[in-house]
Amino acid sequence: MKKFGIACAGILLTVSVGIALQRASDSADLAVVNRIRDEALTRSQVMKHLLYLTDAHGPRLTNSPGYNAAADWVVGQAKKWGLENAAKEKWGPYGRGWSASHFSAQLVEPQYASLIGVPLAWTPATNGVISGTPLYAPLRRDEDLDRYRANLEAYLTQYKGKLKGQIVLLGERPNVAVQETAAMRRYSATELTERAAAPEPLEPIAIDFRNPRVPTDPQERRRYFAYAPRYVTQVFQRQREELRNRLNRFLVEEGARVLVLPAQRGDGGTVFPPTVASYKTDGVTPPPSIALTPEHYNRIVRLLEEKVPVRIEVEVKARFHEDTLDSVNVVAEIPGESKKEELVLIGAHLDSVDSSGTGATDNAAGCAVMMEALRILKTLDLKMDRTVRMVLWSGEEEGLLGSRAYVKQHFGDPETMELKPEHSQVSAYFNFDNGTGKIRGVYLQSNDMVRPIFDAWLSPFRDLGATALAIRRTGGTDHVSFDEVGLPGFQFIQDPIEYEARTHHSNMDVYDRIQPGDLMQASAIVASFVYHAANRPEKLPRKPLPEPWPKEVRGK
Repeated sequence: MKKFGIACAGILLTVSVGIALQRASDSADLAVVNRIRDEALTRSQVMKHLLYLTDAHGPRLTNSPGYNAAADWVVGQAKKWGLENAAKEKWGPYGRGWSASHFSAQLVEPQYASLIGVPLAWTPATNGVISGTPLYAPLRRDEDLDRYRANLEAYLTQYKGKLKGQIVLLGERPNVAVQETAAMRRYSATELTERAAAPEPLEPIAIDFRNPRVPTDPQERRRYFAYAPRYVTQVFQRQREELRNRLNRFLVEEGARVLVLPAQRGDGGTVFPPTVASYKTDGVTPPPSIALTPEHYNRIVRLLEEKVPVRIEVEVKARFHEDTLDSVNVVAEIPGESKKEELVLIGAHLDSVDSSGTGATDNAAGCAVMMEALRILKTLDLKMDRTVRMVLWSGEEEGLLGSRAYVKQHFGDPETMELKPEHSQVSAYFNFDNGTGKIRGVYLQSNDMVRPIFDAWLSPFRDLGATALAIRRTGGTDHVSFDEVGLPGFQFIQDPIEYEARTHHSNMDVYDRIQPGDLMQASAIVASFVYHAANRPEKLPRKPLPEPWPKEVRGK
């Protein structure tokens, strides 16, 4: 018994020593952190990167001249800094590129006024100035697909034979509410604490993937999408595309000349444009389409309702880019040393929407931060065991297309969960895609095993406001592509600043809305996380692998 007790004590001592050594290895290297902070905060180049990505090369719709020029510039900068394997990497067919070269819209009668608006992506040119009295023919839209389908059927019946040669005001008159809160905000200490708290567990909901239906009750809908896998949500995306194609086909066949829609939200000259067309080559292209700021759209509607004579003029010069249907991601790396075959990946999406802004917060800011992180690591000549690879994605705005293609090519197929040899070599992927806001923490993506590791790595940046670790999952950006095949993919928690209020997919998403100090802080944290992940003795812990998709829905 005594020998058994001594043996048990020895085992416990060994385990304790092992845990202590691992915890010590996860402690931040403060000397390195100090050098990274100094370089990031006193000799930053992040805003210079941003200038070239926005003022010089924005907007950057995938496969547009702006995107391709930005990709070439990133490759050139990477080579200039001495990064290796800098290149544009094809990931396969994408669809149509598109760019606009001119837009104008004026109210001519009853009084002249320049109208604030934008041309809508993937819609054709007007082939000259279109002038006339607009027809207010609004289509009532609805989040519920069944109700929207019924509204569309009624619309097709009501306006058949009435749209030929018309400038059609297609959207309902939006409500412009008085702005009672500041557009710009940061997370308070209370909000960060709430975000870090685990969400209340949701009772699982049964989902029939053969006939999925979104519940009308908001609470049931929340449960539904908390558990709905990607192949179910794709069903609804296809249904929305089918309805959009049907409407566009009707408008073209009826001979509408121009479509005018109100911005989805926004005020004070901010335009958040709706999507009316598709990058897909088999999508039905609508007539030339523009969006106006709500205030200007509503003025036209009010005049028409009062039967005051109205005339507007619209001109759009735009073209499709179908000569190269393949798209590219941009890659560059710092090779590792003792574990060169293993990878720490960082990324952000290089593409933007085309809305007459320059894609600054979404997502030139993220690209500039990731570029700056690599510049810092290279400038300081920090030695790293693992290879650090940056990938800037295309096609994110159309459904994480570039990152999903890259993950499938290099690491594994989420549909079948057939994995590539490189899958075992990945330690982590870090993503930056929530605007200009400074980093306040990390979403753990339901991977609680990394909590003590990230807590240690964040500790030197608490004075810069980075404190929160949220167990919850966040979606909508490229870390999801890694998570879908069981790789540790993480998105940083960022201050919202003006993201939804002014800049996300709007004409005001420009360089001047960026907070320089925030990007400098983020660059320091990303560089430090990358350094420590690249030199950690073990790769970051992983969650269990996801289940493959049901055979019935693969490839659909």
